[in-house]
Amino acid sequence: MVINEERWFAKLGNYVSGPRGKWVTLIVWLALAILLSAFFPSVNKMENNSAASLPNQASSVQATQAIQKAFPSNNGVPALIVWYQPGGLTTKSLESIQKATKAIAEHPLPGQKSVVPLQKMPTFVVASFRSKDHTTLVLPVNFNSSLASTTLAADMTKLQSTINQALNLNVFTTNLTTGGLHARITGPAGIASDALGLFKNADITLLAATTMLVLILLIILYRSPIMAFVPLIAVGFAYLVISPVLGMLAKSGVIVVDAQGVSIMTVLLFGAGTDYCLFLVARYRERLYHEKNRHQAMKEALGGAGGAIAMSGLTVVVSLFTLLLAIYGSDHRFAVPFSVAILIMAIAGVTLVPALLAIFGRWSFFPFIPYTKDQWEAKLAKKKSPKKMPSHLKRSGQPGKISQWIGRTVANRPWPVTLISLILLAVLASFSMQIKTTYNILTSFPATMPSREGFTLLSDHFSKGSLAPVQVIIKGGHVTQVKNSISTLPFVKSVSTPTKSSAIPSDTLMQVTLQSDPYSNQAMNQVVTLKNTILHSLQQDGVTSPASHVWVGGETATQIDTRYYTLRDTRVIIPVVIAIIAILLLLYLRSIVAMIYLIATVLLSFFAALGTGWIILHNIMGATAIQGAIPLYAFVFLVALGEDYNIFMISRIWQERSVNDLKTAIFHGVSRTSTVITSAGLILAGTFAVLATLPIQVLVQFGIVTAIGVLLDTFIVRPFLVPSITAILGNLAFWPGKVQKQPEKLTAALTEE
Repeated sequence: MVINEERWFAKLGNYVSGPRGKWVTLIVWLALAILLSAFFPSVNKMENNSAASLPNQASSVQATQAIQKAFPSNNGVPALIVWYQPGGLTTKSLESIQKATKAIAEHPLPGQKSVVPLQKMPTFVVASFRSKDHTTLVLPVNFNSSLASTTLAADMTKLQSTINQALNLNVFTTNLTTGGLHARITGPAGIASDALGLFKNADITLLAATTMLVLILLIILYRSPIMAFVPLIAVGFAYLVISPVLGMLAKSGVIVVDAQGVSIMTVLLFGAGTDYCLFLVARYRERLYHEKNRHQAMKEALGGAGGAIAMSGLTVVVSLFTLLLAIYGSDHRFAVPFSVAILIMAIAGVTLVPALLAIFGRWSFFPFIPYTKDQWEAKLAKKKSPKKMPSHLKRSGQPGKISQWIGRTVANRPWPVTLISLILLAVLASFSMQIKTTYNILTSFPATMPSREGFTLLSDHFSKGSLAPVQVIIKGGHVTQVKNSISTLPFVKSVSTPTKSSAIPSDTLMQVTLQSDPYSNQAMNQVVTLKNTILHSLQQDGVTSPASHVWVGGETATQIDTRYYTLRDTRVIIPVVIAIIAILLLLYLRSIVAMIYLIATVLLSFFAALGTGWIILHNIMGATAIQGAIPLYAFVFLVALGEDYNIFMISRIWQERSVNDLKTAIFHGVSRTSTVITSAGLILAGTFAVLATLPIQVLVQFGIVTAIGVLLDTFIVRPFLVPSITAILGNLAFWPGKVQKQPEKLTAALTEE
């Protein structure tokens, strides 16, 4: 550890939390929040939820482009109106469907392209389109593919209104188990519209729930109403700066933000921001028991904790920046917003938070105000009757009994503690080998969501593949041979009549309907087989370069590319994150040995979190698979945030080691940091757990896995495993660095009891 770093942050404390500096700091942050909010839009207003996630070189994207060029009239996003009536669609119901179709055709929406003209057909012909059990009928309505997601969602709402007015009946909100005519909109347009609605409503819910949870936890942990609001005030100021900064970057085209990213960023900001506040609060309260002057106490507190806060923030920022290496759009879009948010919050942690604490002073901890012994005796002298000294003053900031027990245990019995911790984490990590992943977007939505209900009706009464058929475009001849070869595949339900392009006569389009769910892993594997079959057929017909004569597009092909690029990003980013954190730890701690075992414990904790998360999601919540992006997201967040606690705790041991033997240093380091790490961990885990209250499964799964990982770090890795390994290694833990003696003033601050 570099001693000049402590002096530098102590000097910073003079500027940002001195008698005048604290007010200047507060005014600067207030001015920034007001000015930035006045001149730049908030990040929520700049969300783009229709941004492409796949790169142009993706085969499904190239297929879509080829289809758009060859069949411009077919371009569009289909909304499938699924009509359903238990017991069977009657003649009266079919006439109602025709009436609704006529209203759609006569009052087209701005983004509407076409609708199947059922109103022009005899009723008996319309009846032939019903499912085999006569209960279900599908009416496709095509919309322009260039529509923004918000415009498409608005069109879906207007479409429902048009139908309801035509029938003088609301058929979209009735319970499907009741009698009468029902309707649900599904297909790509319906799914996209419902997804936007879920994320749009999630923002406000998430912000309110996170704020309330943090407030309640802070009140419980610190038993002080003022202290509960100090971190929230700091996070609030940081958010008022972060939001317009990201809004400005999005408006200028530097970044793209979406609703999912904003939701996770909000949770990250509250969790990590509160952690940084608590790291400083713990040191500040400790110093107030020994230092009369609150400004001097803050100077010493920032000198001791500022480096850990800055290093923790830097670790998270750099780790999140590695997402820029991602090719898949939603992964890549997380990088800059998350990194900028943590960077600004870390700056607030070493400037605004010290200023706020200095302003409130000892009253920050009311009613358990930390006085020095002399201050308490002076207060008693002014009173006529003596008063018993409160227990928190008797301890003078000393750790509680549980914290001391933990410190004593890991210092005196490191081998048993290490073995028990390793066995427990290894057992939990073993369950991560059982994880199954999915890229099915529908499984991420609630079962009661209209588009999912519509898909369920399709699955139950038609082929599941009819929701999103596979689009095959063949260039040149050999169309008959290709159709015959794929028609015999057992997983193919049907193949449409080939359609020649009027724009590019050499191109022919076929719609292939699968038997299985087009969003499932099974369908993805089948489409791979389908494409290989086509290539083999062309090769047998003498085509020398068959890959240039065929494109396979559609939702399933898009899912295949999503899986490919997600796995690619995972393979690339995880090693880079490990390397970057290793370098930062090495530079900060000056120890190769410490860097190795700190990285190793975080990796073990990550796999244990995945395993425990799978136990909960699969065995308790009934999930058959988790979303494919979860391992990458969880890794980046858990490894980066996990090192926060490593750095805070190990830096305290390093400081204590400069004035004590290693055993005593571990005892003091663990006992003095265990409470704040537990508090910070509970709050961080709680904020991520809030995601589990949302109706979006990808966020539910991410929130649960990350919350579990934080709790494992908080209650096993940080207080037990890491310090016990340090005790076992002894002075080797510092190799090749050397223990440096603290300056006298800082030594007194550390050892004063």
